[in-house]
Amino acid sequence: MTLPDTAASSRAARIPRTVWVLGAVSLFMDMSSELIHAVLPLYITTVMGLSVLAVGLIEGFAEATASMLKVVSGFVSDRFARRKPLALLGYGLAALTKPMFPLADTAVGVVAARVIDRVGKGIRGAPRDAMVADVTPPHLRDAAYGLRQSLDTVGAFAGPLLAMLFLWLWNGDLRQVLWIASVPAFIALALLAFGVQEPPAAAPVKRTAALQLAAISRLPRAFWWLIALTAVFSLARLSEAFLVLRAQELQFGVVWIPLVMVVMSVVYSMSSYPAGLLAARFGRWTLLGASLLALVAAELALAMWPGAAGLWCGVALWGLHMGLSQGGLSAAVAEFAPADIRATAFGLFHFVTGVFQLASGALGGWLWMHWGSSVAFLAGACWGAVACAALLMRGAAWQRRR
Repeated sequence: MTLPDTAASSRAARIPRTVWVLGAVSLFMDMSSELIHAVLPLYITTVMGLSVLAVGLIEGFAEATASMLKVVSGFVSDRFARRKPLALLGYGLAALTKPMFPLADTAVGVVAARVIDRVGKGIRGAPRDAMVADVTPPHLRDAAYGLRQSLDTVGAFAGPLLAMLFLWLWNGDLRQVLWIASVPAFIALALLAFGVQEPPAAAPVKRTAALQLAAISRLPRAFWWLIALTAVFSLARLSEAFLVLRAQELQFGVVWIPLVMVVMSVVYSMSSYPAGLLAARFGRWTLLGASLLALVAAELALAMWPGAAGLWCGVALWGLHMGLSQGGLSAAVAEFAPADIRATAFGLFHFVTGVFQLASGALGGWLWMHWGSSVAFLAGACWGAVACAALLMRGAAWQRRR
């Protein structure tokens, strides 16, 4: 029976259920990961006795490892036309590594747990992002990616709130707090296992030579410009671990330091989905330009505005940058990549992000150690200005393509 036009248009305007479930999966896993992320820099510097440079290198290496694996998982996902098995493997590995953090007795153990956790992220990221594109009509993709990112970020501020609660209850015992992270991680795994079906759009793809690595050559020039822009974005955005360390530098109490990640994530969450909707009206590249201006302003505030006021202003603007940029970048990858190599394209996108985050974390940590936090944040602002210039060069041309 044919649906009436009004019902059909209503259904066409509706974000698919799979996107909502994947958003809930991201919510619980990010709750787990950000609970750890909110206290791990303190754990590394105070309990383990390592330096700020070590924090930057650990975070950068962990994210780079995840991003390298996204290339492999994206290729495998496209090669076998399957998304869910790889996503399950990645989320399952991340859940199983959460107890490793409180069990670790040495810095090597903490580093190993962080890297293995990011391996899970690397395996799941590209097939999950491709799954969103598989089930969502093109005209809803900015909103769908914004929604998934927004739900993800709800978990990102719920995790630090849990950290604050249990730090208060357990008198600042960082090791005990790390145990709590296992619970939401296994909830996320159960939601994915029982709440998401393999997208029907992925199954019919044939296993042809087009799915070999040589198919990367079919990615258009616009995609490679986007990858170059992503590299500069990643250099400009220092690890969020530096926000936590800035709060520690300002002598915040250990119970209150996770509030930094709460504020950043609240702004991130509140802006992600509206940014996806606004992209349809004002253009994706306009939103990305605004995100870069927010990042530059954030890093200037952190570098030049002393005291808590500069920290909170910088943290809020940082969250706004993330909300305005992350969904739009993902939607751009989905637009530029052919459907049969979409997960591979996401893998390349995340690979470049991770490699340049490693470089950014190492450079930021080194500058912080030798010249202080202000110089580290100013360097990030300079890279942000370079990214703004690159976006001005190409954004108008991309906008005309839509």
